[in-house]
Amino acid sequence: MAELDTLDIIVLTAILLGTFAYFTKGKLWGVTKDPYANSFTNANGSKAGKTRNIAEKLEESGKNCIIFYGSQTGTAEDYASRLAKEGKSRFGLDTMVADLEDYDYENLDAIPNDKVVMFVLATYGEGEPTDNAVDFYEFLTAEEVSFSGDNDPPLDNLNYVAFGLGNNTYEHYNVIVKRIDAALQKAGAHRIGEAGEGDDGAGTMEEDFLAWKDPMWTALQQKMGLEEREAVYEPVFGIVQREGLTKDDPEVYLGEPNKMHLDGTPKGPFNAHNPYIAPISKSYELFSVKDRNCLHLEVDISGSNLTYQTGDHIAVWPTNPGEEVNRFLNVLDLADKRDDVISVKALEPTAKVPFPTPTTYDAIVRYHMEICAPVSRQFIATLSAFAPDEEVRAEMTKLGGDKDYFHKKINLNHLNIGRVLEIFGKGQKWSNIPFSAMIEGLNKLQPRYYSISSSSLEQPKSISITAVVESQMLPGREDPFQGVATNYLLALKQKQNGDPNPTPFGLSYDIMGPRNKFDGIHLPVHVRHSNFKLPSDPSKPVIMIGPGTGVAPFRGFVRERKKQAENGVPVGKTILFFGCRRSTEDFMYKEEWEEAKAALGDKFEMVLAFSREGSKKVYVQHRLKERAVEINELLEKKAYFYVCGDAANMAREVNTVLGQILSEQRGITEAKAEEIVKNMRATNQYQEDVWS
Repeated sequence: MAELDTLDIIVLTAILLGTFAYFTKGKLWGVTKDPYANSFTNANGSKAGKTRNIAEKLEESGKNCIIFYGSQTGTAEDYASRLAKEGKSRFGLDTMVADLEDYDYENLDAIPNDKVVMFVLATYGEGEPTDNAVDFYEFLTAEEVSFSGDNDPPLDNLNYVAFGLGNNTYEHYNVIVKRIDAALQKAGAHRIGEAGEGDDGAGTMEEDFLAWKDPMWTALQQKMGLEEREAVYEPVFGIVQREGLTKDDPEVYLGEPNKMHLDGTPKGPFNAHNPYIAPISKSYELFSVKDRNCLHLEVDISGSNLTYQTGDHIAVWPTNPGEEVNRFLNVLDLADKRDDVISVKALEPTAKVPFPTPTTYDAIVRYHMEICAPVSRQFIATLSAFAPDEEVRAEMTKLGGDKDYFHKKINLNHLNIGRVLEIFGKGQKWSNIPFSAMIEGLNKLQPRYYSISSSSLEQPKSISITAVVESQMLPGREDPFQGVATNYLLALKQKQNGDPNPTPFGLSYDIMGPRNKFDGIHLPVHVRHSNFKLPSDPSKPVIMIGPGTGVAPFRGFVRERKKQAENGVPVGKTILFFGCRRSTEDFMYKEEWEEAKAALGDKFEMVLAFSREGSKKVYVQHRLKERAVEINELLEKKAYFYVCGDAANMAREVNTVLGQILSEQRGITEAKAEEIVKNMRATNQYQEDVWS
């Protein structure tokens, strides 16, 4: 074979390079940049600023007020956005909203005293910071906190505002904002106004927020010498019509959460910004009664890098029902434009567009907006300026300003934004409302969290969900109030079991997903770690209280212990208190408990409370009291005590009954017994996974 000379090699190399360049044009080079594209294209859903230094960010962006949020479900983020808008429109503050996980905190001491920092912090679970606030919380509450300078005290320059979101049915009510407030003051920072506390357990969160912020603004006015002006709506986002694009163009987002999903190449890590589109391998009904539905779904995660531990939560990313999407678009006079392609641009550098664009009105409303959520009174007041006539404007102004009237007309009837505009606009179109006001004023559609009801030891690549479908008649409504996520799950279950066009309770869902990527039997999910865990020593006894779907994590616990026993591991006494209405209607997993009994023998016992089978209603807390002697004996053996379910009534009563048991069985005062229960909570011997 003849050898190639130098000229041959040069010619061949040139040909190869030319061929490569030709086939990669528009892909690797020569890419035409979309001038309207925003940065919401990576797996994390957004890009932090170039710097993680808070003081630098304020300086380079020309801001004098930064509002940090620690948010798990989106409410704290919403309140932060509302404070930013109000600060700017009423007082001329140069505000920005910031996710706590986008910044470092040692530079708090470098923020000048002519600026203000606001913290809107939710307490999650049993006194834990939200996922995005963990690093901030651990930094500020550490024994030794190291800031960037040598001020004494270190935060003497810092002026701050604090509001907490909590639930009084939990033991550690609003503890995160309390601890952060204390840590800031310990470091010498100066709080402006009171530290506010909103209570979701009492259903007063919104009014607590409104009652707190007005005196806070007054205090801030005095501190910073602000002058109030007439509040005028100033858009944070601009809407750009994309005339050259249609919804069928491949670069247009139709509900995909990020660019990897748009391109059909989603990859991990799968998290709160990047869901895994998981196949549903199995789904069936758990109730044997026609007017109530409880679903068991099994989600296959074998095609992902997702892992879970028994006791964790699964997050389900729902879509809004078609009827509410249509109502919303119709009342805003956008029904004929639903498939128009638009880009959404941030009009100031620190604002983040909450979804990827270019996209359509339909995709935004269906996949990204909480259009079915309760409406805030403050938002109603904002929208009054865009009313279709003076009579409607007067009514909206009254609703926005009178909390009792608002409660009577809107809260009691559980009206969402579309229904409010439809009813109080008397059927007129609200075509004056800028769509940007809706993006800014409504929460982002949030994932819903469910206790995982499977065992990771038994089925590490499959996650079980147990969920009651929410559909109930309420006073003042002609149609039932329906949960967004659970009815979406019901539609998926109906589709998987052979119904080609499922319409649970008259609702239709786009279960095929954007561009049919969900295929009717896939579900966007991610996993969230929980501290609700079995003891590390399987021989420890456990007492579990879980009526209704509160039994979900305990199905996982029992299956875990069953698997451990089958593997030859000694397991401790396992008692499950379960309650439902009737043994013939809603006794979930009845056959499985019998299998567990066969495998675990006298190590497993189920104590049942059927509330509607006798002349007198019997609940799990009653059964717990009946077993006082045994419960006390097990606790003396350091048994772990678990409660899952309704926080407001059941969990609170169980806590009270446990104190009574300890008092009576040990011959101590109720105050001493309550102290023991609190200590059990502090050492994780008593754990709760509850909701209001």
